[in-house]
Amino acid sequence: MTPPCVSRGLSGRQRTSQARKTALSANSFIFPVRVYYEDTDAAGIVYYANHLKFMERARTEWLRSLGFELPHMKSTNAVLFTVAKLNLEYNKPAIFNDTLSVSVEMERMARTYLDLIQKVTRADEELICRGTVRIACVDAGTLKPRRMPQKLITELQRVI
Repeated sequence: MTPPCVSRGLSGRQRTSQARKTALSANSFIFPVRVYYEDTDAAGIVYYANHLKFMERARTEWLRSLGFELPHMKSTNAVLFTVAKLNLEYNKPAIFNDTLSVSVEMERMARTYLDLIQKVTRADEELICRGTVRIACVDAGTLKPRRMPQKLITELQRVI
């Protein structure tokens, strides 16, 4: 099953537009991932830390689908986003050539951070792992907590 944010035959701009509609319609975003050999350990199972990489990519694409490019936010607002807290529970192994869906769902928004729920599922919707992630907004120069840009807050409030 093709995740809702992915459509074959569409240009990059059309896919981004469709992903944006998906992200805005349900407080949830889905990013597709294919497991390659490089993602697996000697037993052919996805190495545990690679789930974190998949989740990072999904968060980045979620923000991009909402119109926020991380390098642009750094250069124009002098802010960065960093993982401040993370809890991950592994349920089943993912293996080479699996088609996975990585979801991002906003659970809570504060002035300086976002609490997100992320899930990695197989194409048949079998849960591989689930995580809760706190993403903190920090000043690009001092790396101290800082209020998120108002434009981002406004867009995120519109999504939830």
